[in-house]
Amino acid sequence: MTSEPLVLGFDTSAAHCAAALLRGDEVLNTRLEEMTRGQAERLMPLLQEVLSEADACWEDLDALGVGIGPGNFTGIRIAVSAARGLALGLEIPAVGVNGFEAREADGSLPAVPAPRDQVYAALPGEAPRLMPRQEAEDAARGAGLAFAPEASPPGIAEAIARIASARFATATEPPAPLYLRAADAAPSSDVAPTLLDD
Repeated sequence: MTSEPLVLGFDTSAAHCAAALLRGDEVLNTRLEEMTRGQAERLMPLLQEVLSEADACWEDLDALGVGIGPGNFTGIRIAVSAARGLALGLEIPAVGVNGFEAREADGSLPAVPAPRDQVYAALPGEAPRLMPRQEAEDAARGAGLAFAPEASPPGIAEAIARIASARFATATEPPAPLYLRAADAAPSSDVAPTLLDD
């Protein structure tokens, strides 16, 4: 008899570090820590704690699931880099799961919160993009926006782990960030120094 796969899902695409450990359909452990910064320092210890509290270790894992965005640029890079490095070191697949898939709900329009009263959403027949929240709500036509499971049970990491569990056997590509807007950082406006030849 084959045991159910052990899958660790995690996400740092917003102001949190979230992780969930699943064996088949059973949730062994979850963690969600709200934080506006420090995900890079907190992610690996948090993942170790989630494993240890469930009496599991890295070598027990069959696959990883990671949130690839959209969301915070730095947060997305942290999680995706960690997933790719762990997958390489553990020789297991890592599955990228976008925020729309993780938030799907019957009849509602999946939406990812963004700053300045905006959301990331994929309107029917359109590519996902950043838009005013009101535009997304109007497009949902009374069905509402599906922000769950942003910070409530079952949690964003659990949704990611469940999707990864269903896909890891056929995963062929490493996860890659899903960016839907340009970076906030701008090139320096300082004039470059003049270089003099001897």
